[in-house]
Amino acid sequence: MQSIGERLEEARKKKGISLREAAEATKIRGDYLSQFENNRFDINLTEIYVRGFLRSYATYLKLSGDKILNDYASLGRGDGRPRQPSREIYGRMDVSIASADDRGDAAATEEAAAPQVAQRQPVVSRGSNVSAGPAIDPALLFKFGKWIAGGVIFLLLLWAVMAIISSTKSAGVVHTPPATTTKPAVVAPVVEKTITLVALDAVRVTVVARNDDDSEGAEIFRGTLARGQTQEIPWPGPGSLYIKANAGENLQIEYKGKRYGSQFTGNNRAKM
Repeated sequence: MQSIGERLEEARKKKGISLREAAEATKIRGDYLSQFENNRFDINLTEIYVRGFLRSYATYLKLSGDKILNDYASLGRGDGRPRQPSREIYGRMDVSIASADDRGDAAATEEAAAPQVAQRQPVVSRGSNVSAGPAIDPALLFKFGKWIAGGVIFLLLLWAVMAIISSTKSAGVVHTPPATTTKPAVVAPVVEKTITLVALDAVRVTVVARNDDDSEGAEIFRGTLARGQTQEIPWPGPGSLYIKANAGENLQIEYKGKRYGSQFTGNNRAKM
């Protein structure tokens, strides 16, 4: 009669499956599967995990999980006590424990629902109508928890902002004293001095500002005046302007209603 390990190894090799492929498909460590095929079941796990892994591996290889567990129990392993139905989640593993049926089947007393890994299919115990539903992914629970925490934080921040705005509005009421009427100060108008250039005949005139060192500064006016034409020029005061003309005898300067000669003839300049 073949041992448990020999049957497991023979079934795996007939299917052309490596230990690595079997481990990936069942989500059971490859060293555990290798130990099972060598009839070594002391893998430093609790009895319920060993039995669960054996059932899962046998089911994956299309062997009878009940037969494998019965042979395992005949080795003197397991406590053989009936267990009440329970269900726990360990990481990505669903563990379902079903009780033995009321008919006292000796083989059923050794049964415990094996870990259902990756496929998350419901496990139904022999002689019982109790089935395990799909497992809840802890990653989804964690993500859902983050959403709830983010919503709570957002509501707290919104409440704090509204409280600050409300307190600012209540504190921002300022009682302003009644305005007093004051008479505006009377500002004396500033009268700007000007001179008027008067052309006795056609003349080309240039007016520039005089710098402190007697050099010519910014240009104020440049143009040709026809006979009888006048041009008003701002005049800060004596000695502040240079008036240049190509025919000084054709130019007169009017100030406060009085006319004065240009003080030069021909192409020259005068200081005003």
